[in-house]
Amino acid sequence: MASVDLQKFLDEIRARVSIVDVVGAKVKLVRKGREFQACCPFHNEKTPSFTVNEAKGFYHCFGCGAHGDIVKFEMEANNLPFMEAVEKLANKAGLPMPKFSKEQHEESEKKASLYDIMELAAQFFEKNLQLPSGAAARDYLARRGFGEDIVSKFRLGYAPANNGLHALLRSKNVAEKDMGELGLVSLAENNTSKRTFDFFRDRVMIPIFDKRGRVIGFGGRVMNDGQPKYLNSPETPLFNKRRMLYNYHYARDDADSKKNLLLCEGYMDVIALDKYGFHNAVAPLGTALTEEQIQEAWKICSEPLCCFDGDNAGIKAAMRAADRVLPILKPGNSLRFLFLPDRQDPDEFLKAKGRDAFEAFMQETQPLKDILWRKNIEGRDISTPEQKALIEKNVKEEVARIADETVKGYYVQEMQDKIYNELGRGARRQNHSNYASKHLPPAEKKAVARPKTNLDDLCARFVVSALVCYPELIEDYEEKLLNFEIENPKVKALLQALLDKAQEGETLTFETAIDYFSKIGLGKDCETLLEFKLMKQQNPDILKMRENLDLRIVESQIRQLEAEIRESLRILEGSDSFSDEEYKKYQFLKNELQQLYVMQNIE
Repeated sequence: MASVDLQKFLDEIRARVSIVDVVGAKVKLVRKGREFQACCPFHNEKTPSFTVNEAKGFYHCFGCGAHGDIVKFEMEANNLPFMEAVEKLANKAGLPMPKFSKEQHEESEKKASLYDIMELAAQFFEKNLQLPSGAAARDYLARRGFGEDIVSKFRLGYAPANNGLHALLRSKNVAEKDMGELGLVSLAENNTSKRTFDFFRDRVMIPIFDKRGRVIGFGGRVMNDGQPKYLNSPETPLFNKRRMLYNYHYARDDADSKKNLLLCEGYMDVIALDKYGFHNAVAPLGTALTEEQIQEAWKICSEPLCCFDGDNAGIKAAMRAADRVLPILKPGNSLRFLFLPDRQDPDEFLKAKGRDAFEAFMQETQPLKDILWRKNIEGRDISTPEQKALIEKNVKEEVARIADETVKGYYVQEMQDKIYNELGRGARRQNHSNYASKHLPPAEKKAVARPKTNLDDLCARFVVSALVCYPELIEDYEEKLLNFEIENPKVKALLQALLDKAQEGETLTFETAIDYFSKIGLGKDCETLLEFKLMKQQNPDILKMRENLDLRIVESQIRQLEAEIRESLRILEGSDSFSDEEYKKYQFLKNELQQLYVMQNIE
């Protein structure tokens, strides 16, 4: 059998074999909520402190600190070497035991030992929090409102100001190289003797866990005004800060059930939210939100809620998140944003106003499209055409970064609407009937009642061709086209079929539209009447296509208005006594025409 990837094979075993079954064969397990409890098989105890979590695939003893996955349990509970434990579990899973290279074997055992070292460090910090030297850290946590339940759940600890961790690890025969590789010790500055010192000193310690609940890194928080305020583990063989989200292993179950995931700025925000019953929060680790972290978040929630402080730093964090997510947007997946008032962080808000107020405030979210617009317009001068043009250029360039064509199409529409409505560039076109409904009293509306505007044959073919090539524009133009008459019955039938297909709810594309015409017997008319082949060859930008559509439609409106005005003027000039209604109609038509001229910047 060819050599295979050991890590993938172990993942396959973990997926097929229940850790509850394996542990349950050794000790009697009792279900407690989502976990199982038992007396620990690794030390003598009368009160159960040993837990097994099936969803996360690990066991943990709060008495002796034993911790690991299904492979480690087989090794330690049955005194088996690594490969024998793997082979036993492979047989249980019904998997043939492959051949592993010596290097793979050594690498896997090495990684397992690194997890053990990180667990030793976590236990050391937990123990020191309870010692006299940890009094200041306990006071700090108490001031933050973190009781014993929070301290225990998140395994908070204290790193003393000496080299206690280094001494402990040496006593356990941990190599200096491994300590350094895991970021637990470092060389002191200007240290000519090459002596190593604890990396974390006099800090409250927050362990960072992977998806399976194993300690892979730490965050350290000072208790005074020292700098840096937060210190995170460096990149290690176990810890990649760009990929990890703090508290993911706890948050995913609650986030999945609530269909909502909170993305906070830091791990103290996460812990504070958990204290108030919000167990579905995660945070990046010392970096701005990355693409990898967003994609991890999407695995459990399609639109996570970014909960940022209401200060300048929080707003900047939101802008950076918008930058990160734009290129990777896909149908159904995005981000929402929430900015807490009065420059507060979640802990401050919850202390001041409570859980119910936070629940209510969570409804006041902003979609990504609003953040994108705000990013480009906030604090900018929009008093001159040049500045407006710059904003429009920047917004279009940002939207162009979206890789998914369907999502990009909708963002083009949304941003074009904002450009129209907020910058005043060619304000959204009104239908003729709108002017009368908005500006004339009810008694006078009848005098200006008008037939639908005719789209001449060339314009109608262009409009339908454009919607076939860019189906994402249909929703925006459908209602507008109801106010127009298409005289060519075949073109009219093509448009109606296209609108009907778009109403079915499935995402409509150029290919599915052409296929639909063929299925309903309109394929020949589509080929002979529409201009989609030429349009596809030219492949205009969707923004340009929107401008062309608007121009063609408005030109049709202008032509018909001019003809109606000429007819109305002929009636007025050829009559000795014309009615008030005829004069009002003439004035209305002139006003409508002037509106269209202004909208199209026509003098």
